[in-house]
Amino acid sequence: MLTTIHTSAVNGMAAMPVFLEVNANEIHSQEDRTIFFMVGLPDNAVRESKLRVESALQNSGFQLPLREKYTINFAPADVRKEGSGYDLPLAIGMLASLGRLPSDKLGRYVFVGELGLDGSVRPVKGALSIAIKAREQGFEALFVPKENEREAAVVNKLKVYGVESLLQVVAFLQGKLSLQPTIVNTREEFYAAQATMGDDFADVKGQDAVKRAFEVAAAGGHNIILIGAPGCGKSMMAKRVPSILPQLTLSESLETTQIHSIAGKLGVTTSLIARRPFRAPHHTISDVALIGGGATYKPGEISLAHNGVLFLDELPEFSRTALETLRQPLEDRQITISRAKYTSTLPCSFMLVASMNPCPCGYYNDPHHACTCSPAQVQRYMSKISGPLLDRIDIQIEVAPVSVSELAHAPKGESSADIRQRVVAARAIQTERYKDEPGVHCNAQMSRSMLERHARLDDEASATLSRAMKRLDLSARAYDRILKVARTIADLAASPDIRSEHIKEAIGYRNLDRAGWGE
Repeated sequence: MLTTIHTSAVNGMAAMPVFLEVNANEIHSQEDRTIFFMVGLPDNAVRESKLRVESALQNSGFQLPLREKYTINFAPADVRKEGSGYDLPLAIGMLASLGRLPSDKLGRYVFVGELGLDGSVRPVKGALSIAIKAREQGFEALFVPKENEREAAVVNKLKVYGVESLLQVVAFLQGKLSLQPTIVNTREEFYAAQATMGDDFADVKGQDAVKRAFEVAAAGGHNIILIGAPGCGKSMMAKRVPSILPQLTLSESLETTQIHSIAGKLGVTTSLIARRPFRAPHHTISDVALIGGGATYKPGEISLAHNGVLFLDELPEFSRTALETLRQPLEDRQITISRAKYTSTLPCSFMLVASMNPCPCGYYNDPHHACTCSPAQVQRYMSKISGPLLDRIDIQIEVAPVSVSELAHAPKGESSADIRQRVVAARAIQTERYKDEPGVHCNAQMSRSMLERHARLDDEASATLSRAMKRLDLSARAYDRILKVARTIADLAASPDIRSEHIKEAIGYRNLDRAGWGE
């Protein structure tokens, strides 16, 4: 008997429908054995599913007939099938092909889940993308593991049943058990989670210039690098950047949650990610772990930081190849991984926050400690970061250490909530400005042609910038970065025009481009 079961495979951000065709035939043989034939480009995990499914069925009380041949086709047959999420649909298909389940209901449902040998249903990756595709195709319900029910239930107009065992699914299909679909109050939970504030800039004493630089970076979505001695507060301030960024919108949250779902990073109690991601990989990270890929595709740190912050502490300690892989994603805000077995594209629109020491000993330009490095050592240390990568970082600022007396007597800093108000006001100006520009939401995303329209300078501002370009020997890309930052500074001041003082502040954020730095 031939049975077709609907399931799904995840490719990049999107899910692809997969039809699992199971045909059972009795074989005439003297041996008591069951034969499985799997076709449709299954990988090792899928081929091994026959052993898991057979044991799960037996331990759930279903005796398979001996001398039976199962031909299982994973269609479309030209797409490679990976992972263990086909276990549950395969078990349902085998039972239906033996006439133990009513086949008239099966076409209304999508099944996904890994099976344990005892028949329990275990979590899979990408349940949210699978739920979105199931709704698009008009299916009535989706059966997922209990651990994945909340992320899948975010999708409306689709019943989501979180199941714990194969027996539950079979009893429901046979009409012996009533299951209640999982209901998640998406908006209420989303906005309640946003109300909680993480680390606050109010805890940072002093460092007003650096906090201003972070405000400008957050307001325009600019990348920023901090250069300073150990212990001056670089990491402390970087961890507070998400608290001054605008709140995630529902559409941004859904996109971010999809990526974390594909990577298997969502918790059991999570429905939607409500706060902007903050990813801080160690400097020993590999190229693949940073940008994504691998034998079986996994999103990298740059995609997990989508709509949030990617913090790279001790930037020169990262491998040169890993840093250079960031150049294209920083420009295009998406990453395409092409391998022999797959090609996948994921978004990676993140704000890069990097920090580094100014030299190997860490005390170059420190007023309280003597630097033991020679100029050649300082230059060699700085040369670990390529010029093209530095040009893609809009704001480069030195962080001076705060003295003990200043820490003791400094008043409490301005709160993140107050800074965020100004950031949100500046972002609102940018949203209105770019309403007719698809894919552009902030000043950092402006193209060259947009700069000519939205970042025009008067004679005084233009002369100021020309003098700085010649004196500091800045590149053409640095010229564009200064214009973008100046546009953001003007937005924070609610100024429709970029004035000379805005240009001067923006130039002050190109510390590493100053003539003679490090000599």
